[in-house]
Amino acid sequence: MTYRATISAAAHYLPRRIVTNAELEKTVKTNDEWIRSRTGIAERRMVAEDEATSHMGINSAVQILEKTGINAAEIEVIIVGTVTPDMFFPSTAALVQDAIGADNAWAFDLNAACSGFIFSLETAAGLIASGNYQKILVIGGDTMTSVLDYEDRTTCILFGDGAGAVLLEPTDGEDGIIDSIMFTDGSGGSRLYMPAGGSRRPATRETVDQRLHYLKQDGREVFKSAVRGMVDASEILLSRNGLSGNDLKLFIPHQANKRIIDASAKRLGLNEEQVLVNIERVANTTAGTIPIGLSEAVADGRLKEGDFLLLAAFGAGFTWGATLIRWGQCR
Repeated sequence: MTYRATISAAAHYLPRRIVTNAELEKTVKTNDEWIRSRTGIAERRMVAEDEATSHMGINSAVQILEKTGINAAEIEVIIVGTVTPDMFFPSTAALVQDAIGADNAWAFDLNAACSGFIFSLETAAGLIASGNYQKILVIGGDTMTSVLDYEDRTTCILFGDGAGAVLLEPTDGEDGIIDSIMFTDGSGGSRLYMPAGGSRRPATRETVDQRLHYLKQDGREVFKSAVRGMVDASEILLSRNGLSGNDLKLFIPHQANKRIIDASAKRLGLNEEQVLVNIERVANTTAGTIPIGLSEAVADGRLKEGDFLLLAAFGAGFTWGATLIRWGQCR
């Protein structure tokens, strides 16, 4: 028997510190109008000195436990989608597992950049479908301020820190993850990457001096590929499930750039009320954008039982995909 996975709880965490465009003006050759007009971003969050990706994931996970009233020992798997782990090893998921006391869970990280959360969700849904697991914690989050070059105004203005989490459980109803589709095109790897720090170019004084441990991006190519990828994946899911944009209650796209969001929504024929946009105050949190948006949508009452929800993301790799959900009971 195959079991469908449903999202039974959602939560998120944003660091307290807010970095406005005005604050960036003090250190970067830019201004508020330039940033807003090109990205739609007004502010972003930044972790405190004693915070990292694990702390944001732990906070989100604890909220899930509090909302549901379940014991951490009931969690069987923890998956963390991130490109900014606390360290190379152990995994950030292992740190979360230990911190929340999920002693019976096995845990691992998944690196698919901005697509990290939906790739993790797809992985978890497959585990639920096997019938061997009842409760899986899926976290998406990144500390992007740790890999930004504040001498490069084309990238440092785009990102912020944050994380979100969901609890996946099996359902025998009509709700849950109905369909999904994921893609990877490794030929786009050089368009969005961090050159050094891995086994190909280990950290040296030279790589640090050359600023190779920061994110590098071909903005124009990423823009075009992101719109095309998210729209194509979304259209495939809608078509093969006999749906159109009009059937969607909510579309939560990766929050990379307001222009990308608008272009994607327009091609899908969606109106403003159907699209979740929080990039103005959260910026691009990479694997955190979709779970943060989802948690906010739940808190704001934007989803009701039976509603169709579509998630779509695009990230480094290139990686991209979409997930179609019929909403159920969620805390």
